[in-house]
Amino acid sequence: MSAVEKIFTNLHQDLIEQCREGDQRAQFRVYKLYYKAMYNTCIRIVNHTHEAEDIMQEAFLSAFEKLDTYRGEVSFGSWLKKIVINRSLDYLRKNNPELTNMEEIGDISENGNPYEEPENYDVARIREAMGKLPTGFRTILSLYLFEGYDHDEISQIM
Repeated sequence: MSAVEKIFTNLHQDLIEQCREGDQRAQFRVYKLYYKAMYNTCIRIVNHTHEAEDIMQEAFLSAFEKLDTYRGEVSFGSWLKKIVINRSLDYLRKNNPELTNMEEIGDISENGNPYEEPENYDVARIREAMGKLPTGFRTILSLYLFEGYDHDEISQIM
């Protein structure tokens, strides 16, 4: 670990400790550090801007309330992301009856890949295509491609 990384890690840990003590300015600083990444995670799963904002804010509140359970075994961002993902999945389960039994989705890879890989990626088209996927497929794809979970982790989460 470089000297800069050590300084950043120590500052980050100090900020987390201030949050544990209820310092609202520290909580706001943590929110500012993570809200974009957590919002992006949430929007990819729930696919609705207003719901994603609400879920993300509830996840931050929950994280600050449960900060005493954060042990530092993983990065704070990873710990917070897990809360955001769980809140997002809870929202989907509550509002999408199709997700009550994920086994019904089937194996995504059954038919192979009928599409050739494009030479350039159009982010807007990819985002639009993902938005058209059924909720279960979109959620699994987001967890795998964007959040970096492997298949076993996704099956445990779901």
